[in-house]
Amino acid sequence: MKKTFAVFTVFFEDPFWVGVYERQCGQHHAAAKVVFGAQPKDSEVLGFLLKNWHQLTFSPSLRGEEISEKRRSPKRVQREIRRCLQDRGVGTKAQQALQKYREEHKLEKRKSTKERRQQEKDRAFVLRQEKRRALCRSCPL
Repeated sequence: MKKTFAVFTVFFEDPFWVGVYERQCGQHHAAAKVVFGAQPKDSEVLGFLLKNWHQLTFSPSLRGEEISEKRRSPKRVQREIRRCLQDRGVGTKAQQALQKYREEHKLEKRKSTKERRQQEKDRAFVLRQEKRRALCRSCPL
């Protein structure tokens, strides 16, 4: 049976409040980033997640370690919760997932820009050729 977990972390990244939604299903880990602007209240965060869940753009999934099946002690769980509540920012897996998404998006954008520039160069070349041919036809010899 695959275990699934999700964590939504809200933190201040100058000058805006940012939320990072991390989800892990089995060994696959993905993250999505949301910029809030002003400091959101808990009810606003929950409302945002409920309304805009389908609009979140998750990064490509990274393979990580599987969630363990064994039972953990309550004190250990409390310590982990306390660590999570401390002001630590984005988890490293989420950072990696978002960085991978940004890099892939950047490569796609570069490729499309390069293709667009090449098409523009080709179009300008064809126009110059047509203009040159038109001038040659109109010249009396």
